[in-house]
Amino acid sequence: MRTQTHSLLATLLAWVLLPAAACDAPRLESAGFAATKLCALLDAPARDGANVHAIVVLRHGAVVAERYYQGRDRSIWSPFARTVQFDAILRHDLRSVSKSVTSLLWGIAQGEGRMPQLDTPALDLYPELADLKTGGREKVTLRQLFTMTSGLAWEEPIRYGIGNDETGLYWRSSQARYLFDRPLAPGGAVFNYNGGTTAVLADILMRRTGMPLEDYAQQKLFAPLGITDWEWQKDVRLRPMAFAGLRLRPRDLATIGQMVLQRGQWQGRQVVPAQWIDESLKAHVETGDGLQYGYQWWSGMVDALGGKHRWYAGFGNGGQRLYIVPTLSLVVVSTAGGYDDAGSGRHAGALFRALAGALIR
Repeated sequence: MRTQTHSLLATLLAWVLLPAAACDAPRLESAGFAATKLCALLDAPARDGANVHAIVVLRHGAVVAERYYQGRDRSIWSPFARTVQFDAILRHDLRSVSKSVTSLLWGIAQGEGRMPQLDTPALDLYPELADLKTGGREKVTLRQLFTMTSGLAWEEPIRYGIGNDETGLYWRSSQARYLFDRPLAPGGAVFNYNGGTTAVLADILMRRTGMPLEDYAQQKLFAPLGITDWEWQKDVRLRPMAFAGLRLRPRDLATIGQMVLQRGQWQGRQVVPAQWIDESLKAHVETGDGLQYGYQWWSGMVDALGGKHRWYAGFGNGGQRLYIVPTLSLVVVSTAGGYDDAGSGRHAGALFRALAGALIR
């Protein structure tokens, strides 16, 4: 239920769900972690000032560690932060992790035969934008929108402030026109981070399914996974912000991660086609910073157990992270409040690497 309130009953439930602060060393060791090392990592956010809000770790499909902290947080709509005591039942902004979830929804619809081929020029799906089919824009494909290699000029730096191209998505009447009514950047179709592509992909998804994005998500993804408490924030025109607006409880985000690790399966049901999971996680383009990008999913390598392992992830502004490492059967979720601060992303990456490094078998 997207409008569930944080009632007294919910608060009491949090005490049931929230693990004790003390680490359960035998349980951690049985899951393959060095207990002392992992416990130190879980204790650190309470004293290091990094403004981490939650850490959830799954190994072999089971919750190994779940910890919540007090920190400063602010809404996507507000510049003002407040101190919040986070717990197991509070939803958290996922920011651009929303893009990865939108990709899962596209994959479900594609499996139902509702979506066009990815090599389809995007503007072919918008006859009302025929005037924009010039200068090479008419050749930009859906695949290029997914991999953010459209070549369309777009500025979306880490400082998400006034003047950032993403902000126009909140109020423009046609997000597709807003995206395509710009020149192709020099140098061709190289990776350039672009939330406008996600907004257009979500618009196409809604047109082809005949359902609002949030209704399709509820029916096809959240309900099958048992996720009942969520919110998809909307822009000023009451459109769900596919590129940044999803709010989930950290444990529910971890459930999505585990489903992806299982190639789209959940409790015997194929929620997302396995072929889409494989194709969307694949490294389709280098991002220029040692990472790779697929269909709205990041990927890279992490050192653990004496070797290198491929991870896949959803990244969100402020330190929101969903990491999936199939070869380690590992899922890590972290949420934080370092919005518009590049250091928050670096800290989230370092935390993940340290958690993976705590594995001993």
